[in-house]
Amino acid sequence: MDRLLDRGSSGPLFLRRPKIDEIVAAALRDGDSQFHRYQLHAYVVMPNHVHMLVTPSVVSTRWLGPLKGFTSHQANGLLGTHGRAFWQDESYDHLVRSDVEFECIRGYIERNPVTAGLVRASDQFRWSSASRSDAA
Repeated sequence: MDRLLDRGSSGPLFLRRPKIDEIVAAALRDGDSQFHRYQLHAYVVMPNHVHMLVTPSVVSTRWLGPLKGFTSHQANGLLGTHGRAFWQDESYDHLVRSDVEFECIRGYIERNPVTAGLVRASDQFRWSSASRSDAA
């Protein structure tokens, strides 16, 4: 599924818009630094999906719904599409079982823009934890 999303060139690609990317990236960081809902280890905002690696402080329904709701409201405001679904209802969760798996997932997330052919190096993709330019 990830390979299909990474190569996605059709359908909603709203996350290609810098203002929407910034809203989503800032909300991901705020979930950690401001709201303390999770510890954010890695993330990337791709053109049609988002990956994040977190250690939750609260159950996912207490942070994922509000995260999707806030970013959806903000993005729809920019798009002029108030009240429309912005995110898919479902998400894919995976329990990380070892330090080795954790580092593999972190690497996968931060290399995702390179794998998808968007940049040559991970730190060149602004909407990622691998980028130095995405600091709040």
